[in-house]
Amino acid sequence: MTVDYRDLDRNIARTRIVVSLVGLLSIYVDPTIDEPFSIERDLLIVLVLHLVYAVAIYRQVRRIAVNPRFAFTTAVLDVLFATVISLLTEGPTSPGQIFFAFAIMSVGCRSGFRATLFVTAYGVLLYAPLIVTSPPAERWAYVMRPVYLAIIGYLFSFLGEQRLTFETRLRKLDAIAQRQTIARSLHDGFLQALATVNLRLKTGCELLQSGRSAEALAELRGLESGLALEYDDIRAYVRKLADVDATEQNDRRDSASDPQFRVEAEVVASASVVEQTLRIMLEALRNTRRHALAEAAAIRASNEDGKIRILIDDNGVGFSKTAAAPWSIASRVAQFGGRLEIARDDRRGAHLEIELPMAEG
Repeated sequence: MTVDYRDLDRNIARTRIVVSLVGLLSIYVDPTIDEPFSIERDLLIVLVLHLVYAVAIYRQVRRIAVNPRFAFTTAVLDVLFATVISLLTEGPTSPGQIFFAFAIMSVGCRSGFRATLFVTAYGVLLYAPLIVTSPPAERWAYVMRPVYLAIIGYLFSFLGEQRLTFETRLRKLDAIAQRQTIARSLHDGFLQALATVNLRLKTGCELLQSGRSAEALAELRGLESGLALEYDDIRAYVRKLADVDATEQNDRRDSASDPQFRVEAEVVASASVVEQTLRIMLEALRNTRRHALAEAAAIRASNEDGKIRILIDDNGVGFSKTAAAPWSIASRVAQFGGRLEIARDDRRGAHLEIELPMAEG
């Protein structure tokens, strides 16, 4: 199951900017150095580059979801910046430990125990040459600094692992609760409706066998009305499960028509891509019949610029200016990594443009 880390990634990106600014300010005002309110040129360049990097990452995570490769790259860059800053500020009050702590924290929030310990071990080992080469008077400062870093890293590793375990258990419990809710709804509602349908069909057959065709016809018409109501209930329930607004403007259950369809399809792709294309075309046909009040409609599918392009047109009532694309089609296109647009112009009816990738993603 894919976990959505977008909010977490945005918060980490914001914190990275704060750490960059705090680190820059703390070095500038550090009263323990020979010249406070000053920064060496090389260190200033590194800190400015880190701030630019932090802002760029924040702008990126606001626009797109972070994939594992992107997260790994940012973790590596965080550790590299922490390393360089530690080497350039090897005094007793070095802020490099703050940057290492942030690198450990960001990995701990997003990954498990091992990844966080790996980053912690790297930070601790970095201080080994400093301990060996430092003057005896400063050696204990360098000894204790990696000790504190190791303690911080272990705590973040442990808490990060506990968070992942808790989220996994929570998702399992949520899935079980959802399955139980669906099972109760199917058993108490839809299965009972199917049992009623079966009884009424049996009654209709018995009436026909006894020659009471008028009564059988009335029974079938009542059954048709009942099925229509059950169809609406099931459709509303499915849309509720998919978190889709059930009051779609173009959802007209009683407006079914039988327009003349023109279908043109010449697509060269893998079987899975062709199957998905045909499913979208079939769903478009069904939606047009049920809701469009159209007399004529056309569906065209073809290869174009390395993609599959599907055009859906009818001369029916069309979409309002604020209407969203049909959920059943839009969800399929999104799942396949494609693009769907409603052409809003002066033409009568509904006009959809769909692009699908040639490879299933």
